[in-house]
Amino acid sequence: MPVGLPSLHYLPPVKPSAIALGTIFNHTASLAIMKPLFGDTYARAQRANSSEEFFKTREAATAAAAWGSSLVGSAIQTYGVGALINATGTLTYKGASYLGSLVFMASFAPSFVSQVFQEKRPLDTVAIGALARVFETIGLSLFLTWWGTRTNPFD
Repeated sequence: MPVGLPSLHYLPPVKPSAIALGTIFNHTASLAIMKPLFGDTYARAQRANSSEEFFKTREAATAAAAWGSSLVGSAIQTYGVGALINATGTLTYKGASYLGSLVFMASFAPSFVSQVFQEKRPLDTVAIGALARVFETIGLSLFLTWWGTRTNPFD
């Protein structure tokens, strides 16, 4: 038997509109963390002599790359949470909050321990990051459950 590329039919389908709206929801939550970066960048753009001059700067390229990678990351995370909702058969908000809590613990616990004990960051900074992550995980799973993730709800 020839060795080929792995098949994608093992990945659970997720309704495209759920991915699109979940990406917007998740990206908005992640931008709340990056708002100071974009706020400062936007203010500098306003002070620049011309928009062409600003867009040629390295700062604009960095901001665009951060925004683009955040958008792609939001889309991937949205698909992952939607696929988990479908694969586990989650239909209730209680189940979605449990699923989102598990995703939150799996994704934030290692960085929480590192930020508090190793990096010794201020707790208010860590708390803001945790709150944003709660919206990106538990909030996203509740939102996707409300919207619906199944491509065929009768399956």
